Amino acid sequence: MRPWVIGLAAALMTAGCPGNGKTGSSAAGGTTFTLFALAELRGQIEPCGCTTDPLGDLARTAQLVEAARTRGPAVVVDAGSLLYSQAKLPEHLRAQEELKADLLARVYKEELQVAAVGLGPLDLAAGPGGVRIPRHAANVPAGDQAPALAPPALVTVGKESIGVFGVVDPALVPALGATDPVAAARAAVADLRARGAARVVGLATMPRKDAVALVRAVPGIDIMVVGLGAQAPEPDQVHATPEQVGDTWMVFPANRGQIVARFEITLRPGGGPLVDAIGEAGAAARREELGARLALLDEELARFAQDPHADPTFVAQHRAERDRVAMERDALATSPRRIPARGSYFELTQVRIQKALACDGDVVTAKQGYARAAGEANVAAARTYPPVAVPAGAATYVGGEACGDCHAEAVEFWQKTRHAGAWETLEKVGKQFDYDCIGCHTTGWNEPGGASMATNESLRDVQCETCHGPGSKHVDASDADAKQTIRLAPAPDLCATRCHTPEHSDTFEHAAYLRDIIGPGHGEKARALLGDGPTGRELRAAGLAKAGKAIGAGCPK
Repeated sequence: MRPWVIGLAAALMTAGCPGNGKTGSSAAGGTTFTLFALAELRGQIEPCGCTTDPLGDLARTAQLVEAARTRGPAVVVDAGSLLYSQAKLPEHLRAQEELKADLLARVYKEELQVAAVGLGPLDLAAGPGGVRIPRHAANVPAGDQAPALAPPALVTVGKESIGVFGVVDPALVPALGATDPVAAARAAVADLRARGAARVVGLATMPRKDAVALVRAVPGIDIMVVGLGAQAPEPDQVHATPEQVGDTWMVFPANRGQIVARFEITLRPGGGPLVDAIGEAGAAARREELGARLALLDEELARFAQDPHADPTFVAQHRAERDRVAMERDALATSPRRIPARGSYFELTQVRIQKALACDGDVVTAKQGYARAAGEANVAAARTYPPVAVPAGAATYVGGEACGDCHAEAVEFWQKTRHAGAWETLEKVGKQFDYDCIGCHTTGWNEPGGASMATNESLRDVQCETCHGPGSKHVDASDADAKQTIRLAPAPDLCATRCHTPEHSDTFEHAAYLRDIIGPGHGEKARALLGDGPTGRELRAAGLAKAGKAIGAGCPK
């Protein structure tokens, strides 16, 4: 059984009363404030926008925090790996990544007013001197080769002081001489408590098992925010509930700012551990989690019932767990909010940073300025790079106009597909010279004779040669040899591995999308073999309908 279920059971035993629900107010002699927790932003200021429900946007996160501050105190913390998308920057990405890091640092300081930022390996891509914001990493020694460091800090919320410190796994920052994070955390917590911290928030970048071991070894941490590096969860892996280890509540934020953990915390006199009061939003998400777990247990029990060799003891354990999960789900349905009569408590909401949320106008403007500056810097730098060498005797790219000389009907069909408008979709949002986008919206990207950041005018859009290969030999061949100089059909996995990946094309299904790009004059027989079925346009339309059409106030469409 997950640790939070045990913690929840303990909380349910405490008599409850409704809270006033007003952030920043004094509740029964206590103080209420909001804590936002992030980690592993990895240089993302906004999503690419290709998916039906794109998540993670700095302008929306900033507005979320600003709205909380209109109601009362709000504290923002980040466990680290904030600035860059990679630990080692390729030269061609450097200008874009540095401009993005500048923007992130400015917004973190000014709009988000972040109280503490931890240290992760993706903060060191430009070296220790490039971290921009002093980092909370209590186990990193100061020195000429160290990044700017911040000591464990006290943050004032109402009448209380909240202590914040950070540590990092030494193996993730080997050049910094980091020491034992457990010893550093123990010293930091003792220091913060001695200075009057009512509660302590820890920031850590390390594997989950090490973070759990740390909080077991270091009493006095109320909330631990953990950046998991390469294991940072995608949105569908983020649990609606924190994980309880002893008296510590642990959260593992989604990567790239796609989901922000928001704690509404009420501190009352008397100390004692924080209690998870669940709350309406948390209860709904938790019921969904419990329902999924219940369905899985029912499937397993059904299989056991058909297996004469199933271990009765093992089956009984599963049945008991099934009953416990069902009891928890039903209890949440009848009384979701469990405010304890005494002691301090919190309610956690995992906020999806999606398109329906409002945007901070200043951050929107800053992002637009970044896009222009990054595009100009990328193009200017690319003009100094030598073109990709074309091997002797190899075919090169000629562009779709040359294809139309002999394949007018196929080109006419292509012009009606979404591939023909790929470049325009980037121009509309000012991302046509963004390295994160341009490769999937041009033909022959970074291949010999193909599109590059510096030269792409005749190869914009997803043209014929994307699927059929470079066409110079085909153009020059005699009729008898023409079919031998071109790919008649692309590799089956070309789309799914090159551009229609889950993070960029969430509704992609090969057969459905193929129905959109072949037809009269362009693979008509192959289209007939596919038969009836959903098209890519229909799948995407359904995905967009499910995500909703609402765009947050102040956000560009």
